[in-house]
Amino acid sequence: MAQRDQLERETISCVICLDLLKDPVTIPCGHNYCMRCIKGFWDGEDQRKIYSCPQCRETFTPRPVLKKNTMLAALVEQLKKTGLQAAPADHCYAGPEDVACDVCTGRKLKAFKSCLTCSASYCKNHLQPHFESTKLKKHKLVEPSKKLQENICSLHNESMCYLCSVEDHKGHDTVSAAAERTERQRELEVSRLNIQQRIQDREKDVKLLQQEVEAVSRSADKAVEDSEKIFTQLIHLLQKRSSDVKQQIRSQQETEVSGVKELQEKLQQEITELKRKDAELKQLSHTEDHNQFLHNYPSVSQLSEPTDSSSINIRPLRHFEDVTAAVSQLRDKLQDILRDEQTNTSLAVTEVDVLLPESRAEPKTRAQFLRYAREISLDPNTANAQLLLSDEDRKVKWMKQPQSYSSYTGRFIDRLQVLSRDNLTGRCYWEVMWGRWGTLHVAVTYNNIRKAGDKCGFGHNDKSWSLVCSSNSYEFWFNSIKTPVSGPVSFRVGVYLDHRAGILSFYSVSETMTLLHRVQTTFTQPLYAGLCLLRNRLA
Repeated sequence: MAQRDQLERETISCVICLDLLKDPVTIPCGHNYCMRCIKGFWDGEDQRKIYSCPQCRETFTPRPVLKKNTMLAALVEQLKKTGLQAAPADHCYAGPEDVACDVCTGRKLKAFKSCLTCSASYCKNHLQPHFESTKLKKHKLVEPSKKLQENICSLHNESMCYLCSVEDHKGHDTVSAAAERTERQRELEVSRLNIQQRIQDREKDVKLLQQEVEAVSRSADKAVEDSEKIFTQLIHLLQKRSSDVKQQIRSQQETEVSGVKELQEKLQQEITELKRKDAELKQLSHTEDHNQFLHNYPSVSQLSEPTDSSSINIRPLRHFEDVTAAVSQLRDKLQDILRDEQTNTSLAVTEVDVLLPESRAEPKTRAQFLRYAREISLDPNTANAQLLLSDEDRKVKWMKQPQSYSSYTGRFIDRLQVLSRDNLTGRCYWEVMWGRWGTLHVAVTYNNIRKAGDKCGFGHNDKSWSLVCSSNSYEFWFNSIKTPVSGPVSFRVGVYLDHRAGILSFYSVSETMTLLHRVQTTFTQPLYAGLCLLRNRLA
């Protein structure tokens, strides 16, 4: 009876869904499927335009038209009424990816366990003796596996020992896999404890870093808020000063204009009076009666005192130029103050460094260095008068004739030197190229380096570090101490700065990066890139 039920189930079950057929269809090779199941299977083959049977793999072109098998559908419905259902999940048949029962005949069921001792896999029914027999209970059962034969030693014909699998019996004492597993299990537990401890340590580090991020963010927000208030106050002070100057100018303008207009009115009245007198004298000159002429002449010819115009001083369009000059001078002083304060502010805004030490390792390849690349613009206010800047202040050239730069206290006087416009903090990298003649100093320096005198040259003081590059050699200078440098000569030098770590490195750049010289120190101020030319050249 059980065999008949199994046969009936096989006949009316779909091998795709392993359930009783629903809307059964028969394809050209004669196998039966649920209409929905075979449609879904063929939909996956639409790209190839070749359709196959999941069981016998017979192919069809074009895609067969499916029609419901009414006879089979009626049979399924009739069998359902008699109580026949699809096979329980525990007795599902093995598919191509499943481990099949080695005992089942015909269509095999999925294996429930594999036995390492028997080197076979069993479905739930055929596994039952392993639970009932005293002898079989000692067998080692594992999850279903297709690789049981790999665990059988070809020499011992039994479950492989650990060393069998790695040394092929080279004079060793055999140890069972179970014993070796126990030892390795202890090691595994130790490893897990170490990993768990590292996880805890790293979680603490992550928590500390998060707290640092929050603290940095709070501090930065507060600094931004306070800075905005201070700068707003500064702007208000400047606006008030501007308003005061404007009011003073207008007041003086009103006074000056009022005095001029008063004098102007007096002169206009005098002109009117003189014109009237002139008309009277003209009329008197036409009088024919001599007695009348002589009688009227004394009163008509009398003139009033002229208005004093000696105080009139016409200045050639230079009425308030002195005020403009004073305001310009104030602006220049303020710029100098802001420039000096920028250095102090930049120094105060230190780089937040909460990275692990290994994260600050110096780059190795040029691509890694270029991650920190900075575009350097030179500052015309620091350039020696015989240096010409071009290409948006990224190139410098020595000129015989001095350039028409403004007078500025921060300009180099005695050396052909120039500084970058912006200071350099944090980690940054830049490259310098020059021609094949002459000598070039590639330097970094504090902004307060002397601008004139013997000690203003890069590397000749304790405020600057300089790599001297020529067509055949290098030298490094600091505080007037020269250090010979060996390395391949290249007309491209790379400079890497890690301000916080106190690292300054010079590289010869070609197909590879060759370290020429490295400085390890403590930088106390923001640094500026510097160039010094000794002959007519581009840098």
